[in-house]
Amino acid sequence: MKWQDCPGWGERTLVMGIINATPDSFSGDGVEAVRDAVARAECQLDAGADIIDVGGESSRPGANPVCGSEERTRVLPVISAILDRRPNTVISVDTYRAETAAAAIDAGASIVNDIHALSADPEMPAAVAERKAAVVLMHNRSCSSAVRRDRRIGSEYEGADYGDVIEEVAAELRDGCTRAYDAGIIGDRIAVDPGIGFGKSVMQNLALINHLDRLKRETGFPMLIGPSRKSFIGRVLDMPVEERLEGTLACIVAGVLKGTDIVRVHDVVEAARAVRMAVAIREAPKDAS
Repeated sequence: MKWQDCPGWGERTLVMGIINATPDSFSGDGVEAVRDAVARAECQLDAGADIIDVGGESSRPGANPVCGSEERTRVLPVISAILDRRPNTVISVDTYRAETAAAAIDAGASIVNDIHALSADPEMPAAVAERKAAVVLMHNRSCSSAVRRDRRIGSEYEGADYGDVIEEVAAELRDGCTRAYDAGIIGDRIAVDPGIGFGKSVMQNLALINHLDRLKRETGFPMLIGPSRKSFIGRVLDMPVEERLEGTLACIVAGVLKGTDIVRVHDVVEAARAVRMAVAIREAPKDAS
């Protein structure tokens, strides 16, 4: 799939709804029963989601990894069941494993959302290229041993060292794009994600959002952001995870105004409305009378 094949692409910022087929999602929205995941996906689609992102392993700080077979057991029935109910759904699979990506695409997914930008599994670039899927390459300097735990805020990855965070994130995203190109993934199937919350401090996350337009120019690819409910919002507002909706919406609106192409969110109803309003502001003519 090419990004241009997504309905609405180029006309507005797309909304990607999150389906965590896990028992240990950081945001407390994990669903283990297939029927519950499908019901949530249908609600998200009805609320304005353009893409449904299905993941079977939590990437929250401190989460225990699962084996590939368990990940596939979680995500494949969900993907198949969503497509049984809504055959035209654009589905993304959130995985860094080639075998899971391949099975998910064969089951009907058309996008691979890789939090390690094709670097964690040497077979991943070829798996995506051979199946002509689109891919999201996320920047990630998080370290599993560098996790801070806070009773109110929750667990969070500690920030890595950067000189110029925008320049360095852009350079490392370009490295991921080179891996994609070398494997035969063509440019109109690639999008990038600065990895909000993954190995960045509060100020680094805020800087990335504030300079997404520069980051997009320096990478040259469509941009996805996923700030939804993350700990840096909790730090700024001193709010636990269940009270971060307004902070998430502020990040989304800022991203849309900076030219973000896709926002990945838990709260689709509110996010879709915020995106529509932000797009209307962004596209308003300067000489309106």
